[in-house]
Amino acid sequence: MSNKIIEVQDIKINVTNVHEKDYICISDIAKAKSDKSRAADVIRNWLRNRSTLDFLTTWEQIYNPNFKVFESEHFKKQVGLLTFTPSVTEWCERTNAIGIYSKMGKYGGTYAHKDIAFEFASAISPVFKLYLIREFERLKEIENQNREWDVKRLLTKNNYLIHTDAIKNYILPDNDYYKNREWLKYAEEADILNVIIFNTTAKKWRELNPELAKNSNVRDYASINELTVLSNLESHNAELIKEGKNKEERFEILNKIAKYQLEILNNAEKIKLLGNRNKEE
Repeated sequence: MSNKIIEVQDIKINVTNVHEKDYICISDIAKAKSDKSRAADVIRNWLRNRSTLDFLTTWEQIYNPNFKVFESEHFKKQVGLLTFTPSVTEWCERTNAIGIYSKMGKYGGTYAHKDIAFEFASAISPVFKLYLIREFERLKEIENQNREWDVKRLLTKNNYLIHTDAIKNYILPDNDYYKNREWLKYAEEADILNVIIFNTTAKKWRELNPELAKNSNVRDYASINELTVLSNLESHNAELIKEGKNKEERFEILNKIAKYQLEILNNAEKIKLLGNRNKEE
């Protein structure tokens, strides 16, 4: 889990990746309002607000099936009390929160999922938030460019040609997740999307590919088109959850969206390849 650094208004901010999600160091962001030694106090004061707790609770309910909503209500009831000085560690331990966490050592500090980090930045300064988003997006553009270049270099090296489907170097299960929907009852949100795009859950893929699973996961073998659609599905899924759609309904809707978007992207890839061939001839 390596860190990358972006610079926003002369402040260096660490960005890391946890389970394929971007987390930004809000201890670094807090320096825009106070010095390093008081960053923890700034975060504590932010956590004391009712609006902050409402935002964190809603985020966890959308993305974290193991979140303890009842415990979060206990925090909200204490808002306004002089003795209420919650810490990030306390919030995480009591509610099973995953959107924010603190760590010690190298690159230590309090990290938050990008959604939450941007919300925290708003409390620090709306202007600072805008610059933060701009620098973060610039970082992601560079990463995406590097990833696409690496994928194309690997395929070229092995004399592969990208067509409709990416070449798979792993084993997929035979079972039909579309006909048998029992797994949906217990599936996490990430696995619903994994089945739609890769026709397998993360656990099943690891079981079938133990050697590859030591250093990678199924998403590491996705094509650029698959990753693009996967990212889009995450946004659609969040909206469907807000609308109160159950897993069965969301699976049907997201599956149709994925098929439609992949068909468009893959056809565009074919046209691009044909155009390149014609130029070479």
